[in-house]
Amino acid sequence: MAADLSSFPRIQLGQWPSPLQRCARLSERLGPTVLVKRDDVGLIGVGGNKLRKLEFLLGAAVRDGAERVITFGAVQTNHGRLTAAACARLGMPCDLVLTRAVPRAGEAYEQSGNILLDHVYGATVHVVDTDDEAEVRHQELLAGHGKAASIPVGGSTGVGALGYVAAVAELIGQFGDTGVWPTRLVSPLASAGTAAGLIVGAAAFGWEIDIDLIAVSRPVEQARQVLAPLIEETAALLDIAPPALDRVRITDRTLGPGYGQPTDEVWRAISLFGSTEAITLEPVYSGKTAAGFVSLVEDGSIGPHETVLFLHTGGLPGLFAYTPEATAAFGR
Repeated sequence: MAADLSSFPRIQLGQWPSPLQRCARLSERLGPTVLVKRDDVGLIGVGGNKLRKLEFLLGAAVRDGAERVITFGAVQTNHGRLTAAACARLGMPCDLVLTRAVPRAGEAYEQSGNILLDHVYGATVHVVDTDDEAEVRHQELLAGHGKAASIPVGGSTGVGALGYVAAVAELIGQFGDTGVWPTRLVSPLASAGTAAGLIVGAAAFGWEIDIDLIAVSRPVEQARQVLAPLIEETAALLDIAPPALDRVRITDRTLGPGYGQPTDEVWRAISLFGSTEAITLEPVYSGKTAAGFVSLVEDGSIGPHETVLFLHTGGLPGLFAYTPEATAAFGR
């Protein structure tokens, strides 16, 4: 079975294939052979996994005649930053409706990192306190702009998930060239578009691989409830049955107090990747995912003879939003 994505409108925003990095020093420290898919590397907006989703989401928006884009997220949303960057590239106005969803304050969080780049890329930024206020602002923006396209949090729709169906095809090509195939894939699970695309893509292309999803924004059962309908929606677009999840494992062991709230083990994982491979993680997505990966190795859930593909979803600017905590952690 193979998915045909050619019928879906798409605007290329990234430089594909993104690098596949073999991490010898990190592998020596952890035990398993570690490969990192560098989706943090990109041509625009400092890169990140949302570019793959936006290629299909903005392709559909342009097809439908949209003249403006509205999207949503937390104050330090990576998706918002990359939507702003993509819209700048396309010459489309962009509104970011950002909610103070993370219990954080201070100059670093409120003015640097992603939100600083939102302004650099020319987005109009609307910061509100609650989801209800965000919806009110959304309706006001729609009323004021007749041809606006709305993209949900994280770009996580079936159409957005097609970006990671395409990424699976890309990975199969890369591993076919190297002849070294991973036994396991580790990826974050948040708004679930990336995870849904990976799962449906693996089924569509017949790639048999175990998948560990590290829940970074909500507990396991809630995460599963977000993931399941996106898998169904994405599979329906490709006219295939929703795949079974017998090779998918979800853990929230490094979630900590909640979304955007890192723990000591997250900072240790960031330090580990940085000091062994000069790979920069951040504390909201990639750092929590790395901490989950390390914990699965430490308890034997991932064995030393496995070859693990770690999906680096980007988010570099977000690290600077946590400067006070990062400084304290790395100072220790």
